Amino acid sequence: MKHDSPPVADLMQGIGRAARAAARVLALAPAEQKNRALHAAGAALRAQRIKILAANDSDLRAAANLETSGALLDRLRLDDNRVDAMARGLADIESLADPIGKVLAQWSRPNGMVIQRVCVPLGVIGIIYESRPNVTADAGALCLKSSNAVILRGGSESAGSSAAIHECLAEGLEAAGLPRTCIQLVPTVDRAAVGHMLADMKDSIDVIVPRGGRDLIARVRQEARVPVIGHLEGVCHVYVDRGANLMMAKQIVLNAKMRRTGVCGSAETLLVDRACAATHLAPLVAALLEAGCEVRGDEASMRVDARVKPATEHDWYAEYLDAIIAVRVVEDVDAAIAHIGKYGSQHTDCIVTEDAAAAGRFLARVDSAIVLHNASTQFADGGEFGMGAEIGISTDKFHARGPVGVEQLTSYKYVVRGSGQTRD
Repeated sequence: MKHDSPPVADLMQGIGRAARAAARVLALAPAEQKNRALHAAGAALRAQRIKILAANDSDLRAAANLETSGALLDRLRLDDNRVDAMARGLADIESLADPIGKVLAQWSRPNGMVIQRVCVPLGVIGIIYESRPNVTADAGALCLKSSNAVILRGGSESAGSSAAIHECLAEGLEAAGLPRTCIQLVPTVDRAAVGHMLADMKDSIDVIVPRGGRDLIARVRQEARVPVIGHLEGVCHVYVDRGANLMMAKQIVLNAKMRRTGVCGSAETLLVDRACAATHLAPLVAALLEAGCEVRGDEASMRVDARVKPATEHDWYAEYLDAIIAVRVVEDVDAAIAHIGKYGSQHTDCIVTEDAAAAGRFLARVDSAIVLHNASTQFADGGEFGMGAEIGISTDKFHARGPVGVEQLTSYKYVVRGSGQTRD
């Protein structure tokens, strides 16, 4: 096995030691101090807008020269609205209740002892992400609010954008009298830094959160020597049931697929109940095609529109993150549930129907982190859930599932108060 150069190893160990020290400070930081840091960071984002957008423009030009896909460029791109959204996200997180120190449960024992389960930080969180520079702001703010120190390692394609955003977070920390090392951005694009975070920093990092494509997630799961909160893919489905209102179904399908095709909550497969295929399938397919979406379908879908391309078995598993969707006619709600169980990724799935029984069956039996009734899969987002923001959507079943927000970045400990009790 090839060992990376000592400078990278030394850099990462220094970052780890500083994060552990900062975590001890943050664990005792009052809510008001953390909120001051978030407020100042949001103001810095707005004040440094021109600098952030200039750095992003450089990142975009470099990525375009490498023939980067349109979907990745969309995830990388910042504009005035997205900078404003980052600042609003920090304000939303600031407004959330501080989870640290919250008593989750309390009870008394017959011997007079009082036991409490109390919310505490995880400690130091390592976050490895690709493309989206806004993750720098969201992740840094969520970790700060939950009193966790964080080590951020963004993708090389967004290095300039992430550095400009990180500087705003550091300014916020400084303004509130907190160590700048509470939120650290790994200052190298050397891939060896990722290997160190995964395997060589067990004394510094308590949990790793990856946010990116299949290759990144697979590497993290294979190499990590600390716990991981992550997801594999967002193979999200919209099932249009026989009880669906066609106009509603069309609006939801178009939004779920086309609002932003490069997000993990984008619908990748449309399933249509055979009982309503005669009335619903052709209009839904036509609406997608006219919106600029490529449709890959089964035989029934191909019959309703000559522009539909034949789907292969691979298409039912595909996370396109692009203006492409797979379409299939299924026998009923149970067949839709079976299809999702076989091909889905347990991320986000939706049923469109006015039939309460069918909706209840779908919501109860689809084993995904997020299930929706009559709402777009694009609502798979911590901000839309009222969490202020999120680090990602977890498809794990241990510790955190669904949007990973402030509360999901905490653990708990038991506090026991006695009056001299001893055990026989």
